[in-house]
Amino acid sequence: MRGASRASLAAAKERLAGALSGGTSAQAAGLGDELFAITGLLDREPSVRRNLSDPTIAGSARAGLAAMLLSGRVSAQAVEQVAGLAQERWSQPGDLVDATEQLAVLAVCTAANSDGTLDEVEDELFRFGRIVGGNPGLRYALANQFVPAQARRSIVTDLLDGKVAAPSLRLISQAAAYPRGRSVDTSLEEYAGLAADLRQRLVAEVHVVAPLSTGQRSRLVAALSAAYGHDVHLNVVLDPELVGGMTVKIGDELINGSALSRLAAVRRELAA
Repeated sequence: MRGASRASLAAAKERLAGALSGGTSAQAAGLGDELFAITGLLDREPSVRRNLSDPTIAGSARAGLAAMLLSGRVSAQAVEQVAGLAQERWSQPGDLVDATEQLAVLAVCTAANSDGTLDEVEDELFRFGRIVGGNPGLRYALANQFVPAQARRSIVTDLLDGKVAAPSLRLISQAAAYPRGRSVDTSLEEYAGLAADLRQRLVAEVHVVAPLSTGQRSRLVAALSAAYGHDVHLNVVLDPELVGGMTVKIGDELINGSALSRLAAVRRELAA
């Protein structure tokens, strides 16, 4: 998002955090479900999302329209969140829908944080995204729009029910059933990023040849946190092609300490 939409999204996130402060995990999870349902409604109804984001209509009028459409269909808390979104300014109607989805994800992640399972959720979203990305058959099954949404949701449930935290299952099911033009693994990467944002920490994707010990993970987290001035969450990928060493990617920055990168550097020196 850019310009007005970015500022509006930041304000919406602050409102959501305030609304969920002091609430129960069940309330946060329920609000997440409702906001996901409203995201679907806005995706299906272009005239509604246009009217709720039309800059020629006063913000108070847009908020009133949202309240009129949703009152009695969802909780007062969900109405308040969407009315707040409608009152903001959006660069384009689609940004309003994207913001509603992001609030839904953050509400589910807030529930996980309250239950002490947010670390698990971040790991599980990352791992399942990797599984989908590396399995063409599963990727096709979950991306096939000729398969009904409920059937795609059932595929995820059959694979993961009882094996991942409840918030993880909720988010993965949502990504599979309603991809909104993205691949499942792309959606899960975005969801995991929002989970990390909730605690204002960075995500480091670490490629290694062999699993890291608990001590190695702790030392790496401490070193990266000190270097970047933020808490860091590790997503560890076993990558035998490295030969040795590791690579660490944080955002667009790649810290390459693999044996292959060092060998390539030697070759460049020899060729100079």
